Amino acid sequence: MRDLELRHSPSAIELLLDPETESAVRAEWEALAALGVSSLAAHLSPTNRPHITLVARVGLATVDPEVFAAMTGFPITLGAPLLFGSGERRVLARSVVPTAELLALRDAVLSAAGPGDDAPHTGPGEWMPHVALARRIRVADLPAALGCIGADLHGRAGVARHWDADAGVTSVLAVDR
Repeated sequence: MRDLELRHSPSAIELLLDPETESAVRAEWEALAALGVSSLAAHLSPTNRPHITLVARVGLATVDPEVFAAMTGFPITLGAPLLFGSGERRVLARSVVPTAELLALRDAVLSAAGPGDDAPHTGPGEWMPHVALARRIRVADLPAALGCIGADLHGRAGVARHWDADAGVTSVLAVDR
């Protein structure tokens, strides 16, 4: 229990995008940064990659990689922009269109992870699949920022990873075969 008390940041199980889709999201990060508004382009950590969070919580253990044994890459669509939060600053993200494959994988990961205190927008019945573009973007900057977001992006997802926020490291759980 003491180990859990020392953990403060939520860890996550995430799904990564194919290289072309990741590059397109990074281009949107860069376009936001070029406007001088909040953008994930400013977060230079090697663990910072466009991703879809499947589950996030403090004290999340690594899910048994066997959960991903049958996973094959599947199509994803990044759609319309979303906003999370309230007040003067928000999270700007692209929605991810839920597919049968994505929902089945999410259910398998949640089942393997067991119950827990999930982060907002990741808990059962609350999950909003998305790919973040900016954190803490000013509401006043949204009209200009929305001009940086292009048409829907169609790609694939096929790599799952565990992100340990407290250690600042990621580990690959599965790669599309």
